Amino acid sequence: MSNSVQTNNDTADLALFRDYHQWLEMQCLYDAAVRKLCTRFDTINDEFRVYHKRNPIHHTESRIKTADSIVAKLKKHGFPVTIESARQNLNDIAGVRVVCCYIDDVYYIEKILLSQPGIRLCKRQDYIEHPNYNGYRSLHLDLSVDVFLSDRIEQVLVKIQIRTVAMDLWASLEHDLRYKQLKTIPQDLNTEMLVIGDQIADIDVRLQDIYRKIQEL
Repeated sequence: MSNSVQTNNDTADLALFRDYHQWLEMQCLYDAAVRKLCTRFDTINDEFRVYHKRNPIHHTESRIKTADSIVAKLKKHGFPVTIESARQNLNDIAGVRVVCCYIDDVYYIEKILLSQPGIRLCKRQDYIEHPNYNGYRSLHLDLSVDVFLSDRIEQVLVKIQIRTVAMDLWASLEHDLRYKQLKTIPQDLNTEMLVIGDQIADIDVRLQDIYRKIQEL
């Protein structure tokens, strides 16, 4: 993900979509949904800075899949390569990553977000409580977001990842080590990576505990 909403007008494989204008319309919808969520996260952070003298959100990142990426994923899963199929079958065309300072902040941001109008939870996966097989930890929320157009309201699906700085560190480095090297990783190195992931998770819990104790002073 990048630091701002990224759209892509590449025409490769767009001929597989029935109408290029449909693609532009879909880009507009997903871009609006992402901007709406990012604005809400900024507002939450601003409010906390004013009233609580801290920021629960360290930073946010967002992205919209390129046309090539959407087409490739539709083909991979055997779905028709159309705009309608993409909107119906893909839950990650638009994504926002929210990186928080502490574990408590992750769940607090979730609570605030789901209490706001125009946002509905479609799916929840808690990889903090139940880490993934590779040690990955994060809270995933698939949200339906209301986008207000001039003549109608559209519901747009956006995937949200909420994690701590420590979780983000592990996810970024693990992805670089495991997927960008294009090599088969021996089992002993896989085991060592899992151990390191657990150690980082333990540090995350200890830092949360220290923060709670400081707040009680």
